[in-house]
Amino acid sequence: MDTVKTFEENTSPTSTTKRILPLIVGVSLFMDQLDATIVNTAIPAMSLSLGVAPLSLKAVMTSYILSLAVCITLSGWMADRLGTRRVFASAVALFTISSLLCGLSNSLEMLIASRILQGISAALMMPVGRLLIVRTFDKSELLKAMNFVIVPALIGPLLGPTIGGLIVHWFSWHMVFFINIPIGIAILCLVKNHVPQYLSDEKKPFDWLGFLLFGTGFGLLTWLLDLLGHTHAHFEYVIPVGVISVLMLVSYVLYSQRVSAPLLNLHLFRIRTFRISMLGGFFSRLGLGSLPFLMPFFFQVGLGFPAWQAGLFTIPMALAAISMKVFSSHILAKLGYKNVLVLNTLLIAMALFVYALIDKQTPIELILLMNLGLGCLSSLQIASINSMAFSDIAKKDASMASTISSSMQQMTMNFGLASGALVTGFFLQTTEPAVLRNITAAVHQSFIALSWVTAASSIWFLYLKHEDGAQISGHQ
Repeated sequence: MDTVKTFEENTSPTSTTKRILPLIVGVSLFMDQLDATIVNTAIPAMSLSLGVAPLSLKAVMTSYILSLAVCITLSGWMADRLGTRRVFASAVALFTISSLLCGLSNSLEMLIASRILQGISAALMMPVGRLLIVRTFDKSELLKAMNFVIVPALIGPLLGPTIGGLIVHWFSWHMVFFINIPIGIAILCLVKNHVPQYLSDEKKPFDWLGFLLFGTGFGLLTWLLDLLGHTHAHFEYVIPVGVISVLMLVSYVLYSQRVSAPLLNLHLFRIRTFRISMLGGFFSRLGLGSLPFLMPFFFQVGLGFPAWQAGLFTIPMALAAISMKVFSSHILAKLGYKNVLVLNTLLIAMALFVYALIDKQTPIELILLMNLGLGCLSSLQIASINSMAFSDIAKKDASMASTISSSMQQMTMNFGLASGALVTGFFLQTTEPAVLRNITAAVHQSFIALSWVTAASSIWFLYLKHEDGAQISGHQ
């Protein structure tokens, strides 16, 4: 029995709601993804303003990522219990208020506390926003609606450092946070009339022990990956923190099998399309997840381009991601999920390999063209994986599937950033910034290594059937 209502008033979403809702969710997720990286380039200005060492401001970035990782599992239970509109509106309001507090911060402690609030609100916005899309649209409409959600996930982390650098250059670091305020207010004005309120009749108790086990394990793993992605000097923490996080996560897996209402229902992994989307998507997107680290590092440090020009190189990827909204549904309808995911994964691997051929003599026009191509492939990959994940999910399980999917997406991004930093560090023969040749060679080797990992991950998608996801793609 489907225990999820469609609106409190038992009405169906209007055509206007179906047009505006993807835009609302997409813009809110763009704020979320942008704020994960936009602070990076503002650190020098923030350290001068607050009178603290730049290294201490690493906690400003880590606090956001950790609070997001720990609280992301709350979203499914809260949406079922309180309703999607209430939770989504509360999350947007909290994100807007915490952005204001971040910009008004006059001490490091206040800034970190405000960033924690930002992370908590982002942890609710991302899964509940995706849940709204899944519950509002029929499966035949889901792919087109999902296209609005994938763009911020793809371009937000890439554009963050560039936008942050431009804001700090022209204004002050406070504007990095203040830009969220008018966006948040605009979203809140649209929520009442265009965001559905889905509720569950089944009032499940909150799994406090599961939250403690999974939240602690996932939070420690996120902190460890963030540590590996930014520095190579604290490896004495890696083994103990890694062991504790794995033990906590394994304990949760064993515990969740013995309770009737677990925090995360891992039985959804028994659904083949969902399992392949989650696991195949995780490994196939590791290379893409490393790009927010590798691209700026490669263009600025390896090839010596100024920061503003390196930032402009990401614009073709953003334009390609947006334009693929038009073509992805036609491609999937023609070829089907299996053919698209196998072929597209291999093409992404080839594209990453080609980046290893770029050097100082490579024409800028060719680099822009390659970024455009990779943006198209990345957009198609994320659209295919995200939409196929829900092809066989019942509506009563949509909130749980959305929470798990968002957790896996966050984990993929963290693993991708850490992988890019670790592989580059492994191949780097010297840490002297002046030796550009060695840095460029190390990044080249990183692209090659990650391209092989991406190519190998295409094996996951061979287990799909040609008819999988046909109700979403329309493939005959």
